[in-house]
Amino acid sequence: MCPATVQSPDQVVPATDVARRYIDAWNSRSPAAIAEKFEEAGTYIDPATNGPLIGSAIARYAEGLLAAFPDLSFEITSNVETAAGVVLEWIMTGTNTGSLRGVLPPTEKRIALPGIDVIRVSGGRIASVRGYFDRQTMLEQLGLQVVVQPYQAGPVSFGVSTRVRSGDTATPGGLALTMIEARTDDEVQEIRTQSRRIMLGMPPMPGFLSFTGIVVGRRLYTLSAWTAPEQAHQIMANEAHKEAVEAIFRGNLGTAFHTSIWAPVRIGPRWLRCLSCDRMVTAEVETGTCQCGAALPEVQPYW
Repeated sequence: MCPATVQSPDQVVPATDVARRYIDAWNSRSPAAIAEKFEEAGTYIDPATNGPLIGSAIARYAEGLLAAFPDLSFEITSNVETAAGVVLEWIMTGTNTGSLRGVLPPTEKRIALPGIDVIRVSGGRIASVRGYFDRQTMLEQLGLQVVVQPYQAGPVSFGVSTRVRSGDTATPGGLALTMIEARTDDEVQEIRTQSRRIMLGMPPMPGFLSFTGIVVGRRLYTLSAWTAPEQAHQIMANEAHKEAVEAIFRGNLGTAFHTSIWAPVRIGPRWLRCLSCDRMVTAEVETGTCQCGAALPEVQPYW
């Protein structure tokens, strides 16, 4: 039997080899193998990490990315050693068949994302990785909307919204409004994930008309419309809703919370524009035709 090869202290593994082995670990799709390439205090950061990661956080990040892209792989297109470290240019390919960061549903789109890693090596292991890629390019390749706007400009706050509808055109009889304030962007994403789970269980509920989730800065609102105020209470039996309430009152989610149910004082008619004569006509006309004789467009739900 041949004796095992022992590396002496003066045998230095080339930094480029360490960098390539790191990419090989990604291509093996093993979060543990990826994290093992780092020294104990080694750090990883890229545009999606919200700051440096260390230790087990690196493995969790890799696990999340691999869950979103189970066939993920990296192709090195150039490999240069500089004073700053090893600079790898790569193209990341994969198909989005899993949830992205546990927030976005899979798009089934395939991406080919170019990027760069600057890898600093110490003692044969990775001291740091700084990754660079264009997040907008990634999102566009996934077929996702890219909205560029500030969180706030003077007294005006900006945000995004999500809606689910039942398709019922009935007149709303009650509105349920909730508000929760988050501490961080990560907490915003956690609350949005819980809200999506809640809203997916709402369409089969009797009297449900629509749900709208709104994010403005770090304040999140939900607005659901029902045919009667009392029907809004059905959400209390929703398991995802119970878990969210538990996270707020017995956990540590959010810094402020409020909920209320509203009954309408006045609901005006819905108006439709005739596509033939451009006249605005109330959607409640029984004939479904404009005064000019043209058929009116399909009546849209209130919410």
